[in-house]
Amino acid sequence: MALVGCSDAQEEVVDGPSDDAQVITLSYAFFAPAQSFPAVQMEHWAKELSERTDGRVEVDLFPGGSLLTASNMYDGVLNGVADIGLSATSYEPGRFPLINLAGSLTGQDVNSEVASRMTYQLLQEFGDQMPELDEFKVITAFTSEPAYFQTIEPIRQLEDLEGLEIRISGDNSRALDALGVTAVGMSQADAGEALQSGIIDGYAASREVLMDMQFARLAKYVTDYPLTNTIFAALMSREKWEALPADIQAVIEELAPEMATFTGQYLDEHIQRSLAWAQQEEGVEVIALADDEASRWDDQLAPVNETILSDAEQQGLPAYAFAERMRELIEEYRTEAE
Repeated sequence: MALVGCSDAQEEVVDGPSDDAQVITLSYAFFAPAQSFPAVQMEHWAKELSERTDGRVEVDLFPGGSLLTASNMYDGVLNGVADIGLSATSYEPGRFPLINLAGSLTGQDVNSEVASRMTYQLLQEFGDQMPELDEFKVITAFTSEPAYFQTIEPIRQLEDLEGLEIRISGDNSRALDALGVTAVGMSQADAGEALQSGIIDGYAASREVLMDMQFARLAKYVTDYPLTNTIFAALMSREKWEALPADIQAVIEELAPEMATFTGQYLDEHIQRSLAWAQQEEGVEVIALADDEASRWDDQLAPVNETILSDAEQQGLPAYAFAERMRELIEEYRTEAE
């Protein structure tokens, strides 16, 4: 794929079917493979944008870290390496402290559709209190489902977690710390090799990776207890955004909440396919905790949210108001989905 539009958003004049309209080519980068659910979102967004602008915008997709990686995604956007970058905000915990609360708070009994719609709406309502986004335009945002332990050896009780090294994204580690696990922060793209080499004993993530990343070949056990979540945001630099024609901006704005809903719905359905495949083809066992055991986990995690919110408030963030609105949106969107 030619590296078109890798610096500034480029415009080239082509002979259109009816006039000499300019075609705008945008580059869109992501760190994980094309089969992963965020990359599926990229393809759908690019297709919709092209169709809704009558071909005036073309999007070159660069998944798999082929243009930017998880470690330099958003800085790469600001530096003009890509026009749009998609990454997990929790990979840069100090950079996005408020929106990351939507992922790091535990006890979210949500699917991806509800969580994605909630996250996008929180960005709209609290965006003016996120100075870290001043240089960016949010193209869309969505989430995984809550993370679940997916491990080489079974986890049936708290004691089975002792001494384990488990990969989790960025600042979502405090829940694992409370459960007695050694949290290992790394990109999902690096987890497969770490799992295979024995660097980690498993990972905590959304369950589509069993199939999409083929992790079911090594992680034979899934513990059915939801943990934290991972927030994904597609960002364009403010400078690039303001250079786009107003009618193109309007289409992108229209697509933003639609993509949050689309991605959540797609992922929820895809997770069920992934679980069925992992169980049938790879012999993965899904472990349901006994009620009394689940209560023990609840008790261990109970102080975590208060610590997270208190720390955020001390940093000058409206953490408690954010968490309250988060709960309201979860109930609203859950009711709509039923």
